[in-house]
Amino acid sequence: MCLWLEVNQKLEVYRGIADDSAPAYRCGTFMAASSASTGRKVIMNKDLTVGDPSTVLWKFCLPLFGSIVFQQLYNIADSWVAGKFIGQNALAAVGNSYEITLIFIAFAFGCNIGCSVLVSQLFGAREYGDVKTAVSTAALSSGLVCLLLMLVGILGCDGLLTLINTPEEVFADSALYLDIYVWGLPFVFFYNIATGVFSALGDSKTPFIFLAASSLSNIAVDILFVTAFKMGVAGVAWATFLCQGISCVLAVAVVIRRLKQLPSEGKMVLFSGDLLGRFVVIAIPSVLQQSFISVGNILIQSVINRFGTDIMAGYSASVKLNNLVITSFTTIGNGISNYAAQNLGAGKLTRIQEGFRAALKMVWLICLPLAALYCTCGRALMNFFMEDATEAALGSGMRFLWILSPFYFVVSAKLVADGILRGTGKMRQFMTATFTDLILRVVLAFVLGLCLSTLRGKTIGDTLYNGMTLGSTGIWCAWPIGWMVATVISILFYRKGEWNTVPEEVREALAAESTSV
Repeated sequence: MCLWLEVNQKLEVYRGIADDSAPAYRCGTFMAASSASTGRKVIMNKDLTVGDPSTVLWKFCLPLFGSIVFQQLYNIADSWVAGKFIGQNALAAVGNSYEITLIFIAFAFGCNIGCSVLVSQLFGAREYGDVKTAVSTAALSSGLVCLLLMLVGILGCDGLLTLINTPEEVFADSALYLDIYVWGLPFVFFYNIATGVFSALGDSKTPFIFLAASSLSNIAVDILFVTAFKMGVAGVAWATFLCQGISCVLAVAVVIRRLKQLPSEGKMVLFSGDLLGRFVVIAIPSVLQQSFISVGNILIQSVINRFGTDIMAGYSASVKLNNLVITSFTTIGNGISNYAAQNLGAGKLTRIQEGFRAALKMVWLICLPLAALYCTCGRALMNFFMEDATEAALGSGMRFLWILSPFYFVVSAKLVADGILRGTGKMRQFMTATFTDLILRVVLAFVLGLCLSTLRGKTIGDTLYNGMTLGSTGIWCAWPIGWMVATVISILFYRKGEWNTVPEEVREALAAESTSV
């Protein structure tokens, strides 16, 4: 009964938002508004509460895929240039460093989410003065976090590399890459703040353009620094530093221009303790989630590093291909989150079920060709990253893809269900499923990877060419096992949602009432 009262209370809120003094959103979608001073029309977000769910989701998620492609190009470029134009050890060094950079990115991503959500709320309420204060507050607090992380990186990178058992032959290059990357952290943080503001203002095209230009430029500058200037791994790192820096400066400049166009009264307030509190409440859970995932990946990397540079290089190449698929699924999960949130707010609970089924078909359509591609053409794709790769490196990467790709159908269902849970505010259930997957993968990587390596009476130090294959295969098996268990948990949580248990007549009444709002 409390659920129906809560939904009715939400409907009462939506009934009262038609007048100009009320927040300018309706059923989860910003209404178009115009500024008398500028004559500019505020961009309107998509309404996900009407239309065929399958069509709505495709149209909503398709623009996001463009950004994902270029984001992955950015991530892949350094590894590709290192492996093709420098050597296998350089590829291993860049891949090894990447796992540590993910910790820094986790904090930047949390600041992005916190800023985007907070600014979205204020922008929807037409509180344009607070929008500007929220952006400056988020930027100042994120800058402080960035400085602290830079200190950790500058003073502790060698310790982190030692902690994850980085082999001696790639240690120097890994440390060099990280040292340069850390100095570029301000660009990473402020670029994420800028893209968060763009999203909050309903503009997805501008960050896409910046990301596309930056990604393509990064590839060109990577190749220039490595082949023409012979800078090695340092060239790869400086290329990323330069391209991120230019993108950040341009993005921040455009954001400042956009904010100046928003009408507001009085002098702008640069910092607000109240808005900082609201920002932190949103940002910290996102930081924790991404940080735990990054720490888990680092722990898995530490197990992989015990098997030498061949396995490291094979994993570095194959995990990039795997991340391309998982990120695509995650994008659809983010889309279904927004879809579920809007329809829950509108009282259209039956559309959540319809959206789940439509999203499931969507991700499985993506799974089929990608799983087939990785199983049949994995070696050719691996060679894209490596020049004169050893058979051990290619073999370990291929086994990784062969073991994981058939289970894309499983993990994609998990990410769709997680999207529903996150969009409907069931964060406890969402975090439970996420951490179950992560913890299982880390524990099983240690147990299966190290234990299987010693089944033949070999120690880790003696398994480079004998027990090595068996041990690394054990690590790869941790992924599908973790996925399967976590998927069962996510689906069970989804099945217990109110959209599956509410009586049909009540759902119809809620849907009918929300239509009249």
